[in-house]
Amino acid sequence: MTETIGFLLNDTARLFRRAFNARAKESGITALQWRLITYLKRHEGIRQGPLAELIEVEPITLSRMVDRLVEAGLVERRADPADRRAWQLYLTPRAGKLLGGIRPAAEALTAEALEGLNAAEAEQLIDLVERVRANLSRRICQKEAA
Repeated sequence: MTETIGFLLNDTARLFRRAFNARAKESGITALQWRLITYLKRHEGIRQGPLAELIEVEPITLSRMVDRLVEAGLVERRADPADRRAWQLYLTPRAGKLLGGIRPAAEALTAEALEGLNAAEAEQLIDLVERVRANLSRRICQKEAA
């Protein structure tokens, strides 16, 4: 039986998350929290609504995640100077240290996942998956615009 690309990508992502969670267990951070922190590092000062859209979770789900990260001292909410009702999100110095501490484990996991591929194959795989993601992103954006 030949697996579909959707099944393979989804199953691979699930295995990757599970392996990441096992390696990062001592840090107390999950793969989803790592993803949120990584996006926040790229978009510091973003509001919760746009961040929820970026990581594709419901705003209430993101709010709970942010609450946990605030309690852990990894994220802080600051009043948005342009809108008194809104909060901007920023990483704390502790989050920066955590990212630096987990990065070697994440890199080792990536190396393990790409084992047996030469550099050109790994680069090609990344390029192909990025193209698939771009195709799907365009279609989703087109449907939302309609």
